[in-house]
Formats: sequence, structure tokens, C-alpha cells
Amino acid sequence: MVDTGDSAPDFTAPLANGDIESLTLSDELGDAPIVLAFFPGAFTGVCTDEMCTFQDRLSGFEDIGATVYGISRDTPFSLNEFRDQNDLSFGLISDLNKEIIDAYDIEMDFDDLGVYGVAKRSVFVVDADGEITYSWVSDDPGVEPDYEEVREAAAAAATVEAAD
Repeated sequence: MVDTGDSAPDFTAPLANGDIESLTLSDELGDAPIVLAFFPGAFTGVCTDEMCTFQDRLSGFEDIGATVYGISRDTPFSLNEFRDQNDLSFGLISDLNKEIIDAYDIEMDFDDLGVYGVAKRSVFVVDADGEITYSWVSDDPGVEPDYEEVREAAAAAATVEAAD
């Protein structure tokens, strides 16, 4: 599993942002810090709460120059619908083939539901050099991240970049 201090695995994936575009992480580093918020699945209770909380707190991230992305295995088409239904203004990345989940080593299964290979609820902050400066991974899909801790980590990454 990637951790604080590691280089963030690069990826290219569909971005649901109202349209569907391609996003490559390394191309976005100029918009760092980048918050990658992995969630198991759109249209589920805790995941909806998490993404809506990021939306409610989005101005706090934007104020420090951070870019937030949600990431799940859902199709980009369903992610756009999820964005619309929940008034999300940040982009959602589709990891349909779970290449990003595998690269970050955060796969989990819901054996009792017959659902396999989804993302553990986790958050990574990536700085402009592509280094992970914060990581949080939960083995309990019902636990949400500490949003203020994530914002503070993004602010610290932004401060380091501003000092360079």
C-alpha cells in the first residue's frame, strides 16, 4: 500500500465532470495539492455522505489551492449522474478496471454482498512533486475521514510548495 512519503502512482482515467474527459494525475500536479478521495461506490449511504461533505467543505480546499477528486469503480456515466443528483462540483474519476485501486493497493471486498474489488475508503494528498504527503486508509467502510485533518494536510502541502 502506498503511504506518506511515497511517489503517488500515476494514472490516466475517465473524469466525470459534467462531461467525460481523460485525466492523467501527473498532468494535474500543477494544480497541487491534489486530494484523492477513494470511495467504494456511488449512490450508497456513507459514500454519498462523504462526497457531499467534501462538497460542503470544498471552499476550504479551494481557498488553499487544493483540487479534490473522488475516485470509485463506477462508470463515468453513473458518476456524472451521482454528481448531478448530489450537486457535486468537483470531478469524479472512474476506475472501472480498478487499475488505480490496484496501484494504490486499497482493494476491498464485500463478500456477504458478492461485491469484489472496490476501493477501501481512503484519502491521499499529493503535492506538486507527486509525493504523497498524507494518507488515510480505513478497513471499515462505514468510517469517514477526518475532513479537517485532510484540509490541514492539503494546506501543509500547499505551504511547502509556496515556500519552494
